[in-house]
Amino acid sequence: MNAPIANTVPLRAVPGPSEKYLDYLRRDRARRRNIRVAQALLLAVFLCAWEILPRMHVLNPLLTSYPSALWPTFIELWNHGSLGKHIMTTLSATLVGFALSMAIGIVVAAALWWSDFLYKVLDPFLVVANAMPKIAFVPIFYLWLGSDYAVYGMAVAIAVFVTIMVIYAGFRGIDLNKVKLAHTFGASRWQVLTKVVLPGSVPTLIAAVKMNIGLALVGVIVGEFQSADSGLGFLIMNGSQVFKLNIVMTAIVMLALISSVMYLIIYRVESAVARRYG
Repeated sequence: MNAPIANTVPLRAVPGPSEKYLDYLRRDRARRRNIRVAQALLLAVFLCAWEILPRMHVLNPLLTSYPSALWPTFIELWNHGSLGKHIMTTLSATLVGFALSMAIGIVVAAALWWSDFLYKVLDPFLVVANAMPKIAFVPIFYLWLGSDYAVYGMAVAIAVFVTIMVIYAGFRGIDLNKVKLAHTFGASRWQVLTKVVLPGSVPTLIAAVKMNIGLALVGVIVGEFQSADSGLGFLIMNGSQVFKLNIVMTAIVMLALISSVMYLIIYRVESAVARRYG
């Protein structure tokens, strides 16, 4: 016997995106494209001016060099094997200083959030320590840590105090109603910190990462100026002492490239985090 044919309900077509939404997407893509074009044009104008003005002797080529003169210097340093070593020395020291500064910053900021008494005790000392000129610590770190590790001390010294204050401000900026609600449901202080404060402070943590990585690089370069025997800071200082401006400018360009790569990585991380917590 044939089975009864079930009544079929016609499927309704799912409406597509509205014309207004599609127009918004087109305008957003055009805006991002215009930003990239403007950035590329700005870089091209800068490089052209840097190349042309010294050749026309508007700027002194002995003091500024120019891009086409840096390529032979780059090739020479790379073939010699020293440029890669200097780059890796600076990059590894920057990453170590960045990691230490972020770890210390998060732990200390959490401790200050946990204990208002501790915050009131340490706040003036943190402000004074952050205001001190960090370059004065170079000889101290050289004596305490030796020439190999003084750069790490400088990276942490320059980055950590700002990191602590920024992250702590983010912790304190969490909506108090969320904290009270968590306490109402019986959450412990540790649970409030890990389930409410830290997730709610993700934008602040990303901002601290963006700031910290640059400060750590500055600290490493300052340390390499004074106490290192390798690294891009050492290369800049050594080149300036023997008046080889091509070496100095090549090292500075390498620093700019390293900073650009770190910015792109952090930008990607920020976009991923924004999609996750946005």
